[in-house]
Amino acid sequence: GPLLERPLMEVRLGELHTWITTCDFSPQGLLGAVQKAWNSYYDKYINVRRGGPAGISMLLAGYCLLSYCWNYQYFRRHRWRKYH
Repeated sequence: GPLLERPLMEVRLGELHTWITTCDFSPQGLLGAVQKAWNSYYDKYINVRRGGPAGISMLLAGYCLLSYCWNYQYFRRHRWRKYH
């Protein structure tokens, strides 16, 4: 199919530059990409008939990792004071 309609995982390495230049980087385009990614994730892992807890647990693990990264400097600073 046309290069613009292909998902990233189907683009060859030589076509990557051309594929990136065809993407819409406007605020509406980025919002649409985020919505499309969320819908794809939701349909694949959460909205399934015989699904397990994998989708929700991945979402929670991602939240925990992101929260830890945001607060890393705080943890590092207070841990140092606590032990010395």
